[in-house]
Amino acid sequence: MTLALTEMMETIRMVQMENLDIRTVTLGINLRDCYDTDFEKMKEKIYKKITTFATDLTKVAQEVEKEFGIPIINKRISVTPIAEILGSCTKEQAVEIAKTLDKVAIDLEVDFIGGFSALVHKGMTKSDQTLIESIPVALSTTQRVCGSVSVATTKTGINMDAVKLMGHVIKQAAELTADQDGIACAKLVVFCNPVEDNPFMAGAFHGSGEGEAVLNVGVSGPGVVLNALKRYPNADLGEIAEVIKKTAFKITRAGELIGRVVAKKLNVPFGIMDLSLAPTNAINDSVAEILEEIGLERTGTHGTIAALALMNDAVKKGGAMASSYVGGLSGAFIPVSEDNGMIRAVEEGALSLEKLEAMTSVCSVGLDMIALPGDVTASTLSSIIADEAAIGVINKKTTAVRVIPVPGKSEGELVEFGGLLGRAPIMKINHFSSEKLINRGGRIPAPLQALSN
Repeated sequence: MTLALTEMMETIRMVQMENLDIRTVTLGINLRDCYDTDFEKMKEKIYKKITTFATDLTKVAQEVEKEFGIPIINKRISVTPIAEILGSCTKEQAVEIAKTLDKVAIDLEVDFIGGFSALVHKGMTKSDQTLIESIPVALSTTQRVCGSVSVATTKTGINMDAVKLMGHVIKQAAELTADQDGIACAKLVVFCNPVEDNPFMAGAFHGSGEGEAVLNVGVSGPGVVLNALKRYPNADLGEIAEVIKKTAFKITRAGELIGRVVAKKLNVPFGIMDLSLAPTNAINDSVAEILEEIGLERTGTHGTIAALALMNDAVKKGGAMASSYVGGLSGAFIPVSEDNGMIRAVEEGALSLEKLEAMTSVCSVGLDMIALPGDVTASTLSSIIADEAAIGVINKKTTAVRVIPVPGKSEGELVEFGGLLGRAPIMKINHFSSEKLINRGGRIPAPLQALSN
């Protein structure tokens, strides 16, 4: 009885004082059987298929939220990469499909729908190219649609032709939403080694290895971890790792319980628990502040990568013990605009773009929600993608790029995106050109470690 009371009070504290929440329940839905040579019928099939499986998603999530007293912040849907069902559609028709996805998301009152995506890490089909070229218009004319493109894997290497194209796509998407500070780019991720069961936006899609429908869950717990560490101010680093590991175990157990209940009520299989620590703009809900509690004066200084590696490893160990179905990205998100500690570190000169790149070698997911000067060139954007893809390829891990060139703004200015997307200082970029590298095109071969069979 005493143990049960203690656990109950601990959970209440985590929710009310430490920002514990279920960041997202994401329902993945297969759309491959929606393809039709009649375009209007295909749109009808897509709308009907999604509403058939997800009609009660928001209602059920709200019921479970009230039942257990743990907030479920986002209700999301991910679908089959749309490029796989485009067939011979035109760019204009691809945009129409994006608008169909947007309509269903609005009608079902879900926050985002992901899967306006293409996987081109080894080559690009006609439908892949059509979808990619439609992305700027599709994301700038919809509210809740998110897209992603895979340009590299450890097994295939880096498709530099796709990397070059994505630099232009990001630039165009920013320009089409210049009146909103390039916000369309916040809904677009460029991936290396993407996973098929990621519940987090903007990169979620329902992969080819998945079933007809499945529920994946992501939990947010930076505030819980931070507060746990504050109770051990004199612990050594081994003890710090143990505290994080035990805390991650508790967070994961709570998240999986909620996820399984939601999945059961929706009559779909429970998929995975994503162990990622995802920060918000709430006070003390920051990955950067965890690193500073471990011992850094400011995130970005020397020792940052060591502290991040310790934290990320401990989270994985604790979470893996708590769930048999760990998946998704399962790392630490370090989005600049969504983490007050990261914002402060950039503003004070402690954290640079180059340091963020180095940090992504030991954590998921990559360069995330980073604001860049509006005059950045497409080739520089492509080069940033190429660098991040190389980190992922060589380390056999998921990496990604979600950057926002903000039209009309320059280094040092602050941009306000609002809501969960937060605010971000415009970061400094290296102004020396990499255009010759990008224009060479072709494919960077897979590394030796790809020969693992």
